[in-house]
Amino acid sequence: MDFLRPASWEEALAAKAEFPTAVPIAGGTDVMVEINFDHRRPEYLLDLNRIGLLREWEVAEDVVRLGASVPYTQIMENLRTELPGLALASHTVASPQIRNRGGVGGNLGCASPAGDSHPALLAAGAEVEVESVRGSRLIPIDAFYTGVKRNALAPDELIKTVHVKKADGPQQYSKVGSRNAMVIAVCAFGLALHPETRTVRTGIGSAAPTPIRAKAAEEFLNAALEEGGFWESGKVVTPSIAKQFGDLASGAANPIDDVRGTAKYRRHAVGIMARRQLVWTWEQYRGTGNGRSLEGAA
Repeated sequence: MDFLRPASWEEALAAKAEFPTAVPIAGGTDVMVEINFDHRRPEYLLDLNRIGLLREWEVAEDVVRLGASVPYTQIMENLRTELPGLALASHTVASPQIRNRGGVGGNLGCASPAGDSHPALLAAGAEVEVESVRGSRLIPIDAFYTGVKRNALAPDELIKTVHVKKADGPQQYSKVGSRNAMVIAVCAFGLALHPETRTVRTGIGSAAPTPIRAKAAEEFLNAALEEGGFWESGKVVTPSIAKQFGDLASGAANPIDDVRGTAKYRRHAVGIMARRQLVWTWEQYRGTGNGRSLEGAA
């Protein structure tokens, strides 16, 4: 196994072009586990730890540009307001040591359906900026996951930055695991309210071959909130709407039975998380003073 260690982003792109099978490594929290257990033996490792720009982030007017190697700890400490769903997801990642090393770029590169950041990125509607010596492009998060541990990257491309719109409404994230830390998700769910567009987006993790959205649940809820005038009035979402939303989210899951949980349990848990998160996020939305009923109007 050869170890490539570029000193700059340009050198990294050149190395990936010359050695397309090289496996990028930054935090190493996923790749090294596979290597240590002899599940993977790449011919080349491409060390990105000397690339400073991958550990930088920028908060612009409407979007956060998050370097691929920004550690989860930094997201938790510095971007909780702008990216609340991703910050909550970051809290559930492994241990403090792993959160200090791992970043969203590694999650995306491995594309495991159990990756903790995926549901939050799907719910937020993120875009992944990838680059090669041929140029750069933005991949919508919905098009990024192409199969079990497969993504839309070309062999010579590297993940540079993740573009995430600043939250304009409440976001939530939940994860089911056998314990509170150092655990792979049995299943996970993310929800984001987008009051500016009057839409809701979701993300499901570890309950399908790839991270997915519960699109039927979103469509139902978007219609129910609009037709019922909930965005304007700020009135409480009815239990029947919350239940239907949870049922549809559960139906979107396509899980398997494995050592961490059964498919039946995963579907059930996804539905419960969806229903609870809708209640939590909507109460938070109402509590911010959105809706005429919260402003004293009849």
